[in-house]
Amino acid sequence: MPSQALHHPTAQISPNAEIGANVRIGAFSIIEDGAVIGEGTEIRSSVVIYGSARIGAGCTIHPSAVIGGEPQDLKFNGEITHAIIGDRTVIREFVTVNRGTEASGETRIGNDCLIMAYCHAAHDCVIGNNVIIANASQLGGHVEIDDYAIIGGVAKVHQFSKVGKHAMVGAGTKIVKDIPPFALADGIPGRFEAVNKLGLKRRGFSEEVIQELEDFYTTILHSGLNISAGIAKFQERGTLHAETLDCISFIQNSKRGICR
Repeated sequence: MPSQALHHPTAQISPNAEIGANVRIGAFSIIEDGAVIGEGTEIRSSVVIYGSARIGAGCTIHPSAVIGGEPQDLKFNGEITHAIIGDRTVIREFVTVNRGTEASGETRIGNDCLIMAYCHAAHDCVIGNNVIIANASQLGGHVEIDDYAIIGGVAKVHQFSKVGKHAMVGAGTKIVKDIPPFALADGIPGRFEAVNKLGLKRRGFSEEVIQELEDFYTTILHSGLNISAGIAKFQERGTLHAETLDCISFIQNSKRGICR
């Protein structure tokens, strides 16, 4: 049992919650039956952690966040589901993360993410590792955000939409179609603006890879061919980098189609 000195006396902590070593729990926070909080995590004041929550090690949950609340889905019928947060993730003030529905059983946020104030992750969302979501962005149900994506403030992501890895979405963007990997997207509705060159350079991608990605998106979006034909034409170049192959796989598996 962790030292009670790390828990504010006004916090309400269920004896049936699983609290790791060196977890700090602030004033007026509520930890319900069944919640799991990993070692070294800090729960600040007035946070609500429902029993469905599974929070990793080394996280920081800022005041008034609510983790694991019931889905805002009229089909939800009280099934046992979870809201899972990985290690070292920071959840800022007034963020809400709903638990999953029977469709997938969980809402998941990965490791080393930063979810800024007033964001909402609805039921069955899957957010990868090293993702940044800026203030007041709203994710509908079943949204997927891949590793290293950045979502600008007050963005709105339609349910079942996907944002590919290393993509950057501008502030205020309304996402109604999938944002492919390595893209820079902006607007209402979201449009493909360019390859996220600056972000990719900062993360160590080579000039050769970045140039191939630019050539790829130029071919499929601006050559006058439809996307399938554009992909086939680009594949005629022969061996492609893994990053380009990731883009092709993402686009071919897109259910909503990609932004253009």
